[in-house]
Amino acid sequence: MTTRIHALLLFVLFVSSVPALSQSYAGDRATIEPMALVDKPTAGLLKRGAFEFTSNYFQEGGVLVGLSVGVFDQFTFGISYGGTDIIGHNKIRMNPLPGVFAKLRVFNESTLMPAFALGFDSQGKEPYLAADSLKRYTIKSPGVFVAASKNYAILGNLSLHGGLNLSLERTDGDSDMDMYVGVEKSIGPDISVMAEYDAGLNDNNGHAIGKGNGYLNFGFRWSWGKGVVIGFNLKNVTRNQDNVSIGNRTLQIDYIGIL
Repeated sequence: MTTRIHALLLFVLFVSSVPALSQSYAGDRATIEPMALVDKPTAGLLKRGAFEFTSNYFQEGGVLVGLSVGVFDQFTFGISYGGTDIIGHNKIRMNPLPGVFAKLRVFNESTLMPAFALGFDSQGKEPYLAADSLKRYTIKSPGVFVAASKNYAILGNLSLHGGLNLSLERTDGDSDMDMYVGVEKSIGPDISVMAEYDAGLNDNNGHAIGKGNGYLNFGFRWSWGKGVVIGFNLKNVTRNQDNVSIGNRTLQIDYIGIL
């Protein structure tokens, strides 16, 4: 366990020390496409040579870090790893496996048509539920997905997103395909707000913990300069799981640059 923690710390220090040109996906001055809204993927990609280091902080002292790299202009690859009780005094519980992410742009955006991307993402969000009847993340990983995104210049930047996904987390007895929609709007040069609705069709049968309401999530992004983007999320406003009052509040800090 100590070895894993040391490796994670070294990973964070290494990425933070890499010199990079300033990049951002928030606000009117955004220079790259967001690869995800709150939990769900968009058709956005990193350009060749660009990278994104992400860190998410959630309930139960949870931390999830990830690194994505633009291998080609049309293909992005990434890995992630984390666990719960990393912050706090309880015994650390690491996720069973690292997450793997890959996305391929199939069609670029045109005047009339959105961009389309195919991908795979095995990384779920928030605590991993290790009960025999579950063995899944609180928010299931997207798994295999197809995503579409369309951008408009309306009082800044306006982006519409949607997609279908089939998660491989099925031990709870629900293996249905899922669908989602989302929107992002810039507010001034450095701030963006977003919302997404995940229908939760793969989280309402068998031993699944969803109640059939779907997941409504909101996000706030602030480009802090020098490639840093700070985000705050209010998730599951529809109270699709137990033990949620107003919504689940999470924090994320991203660092984006070009090698």
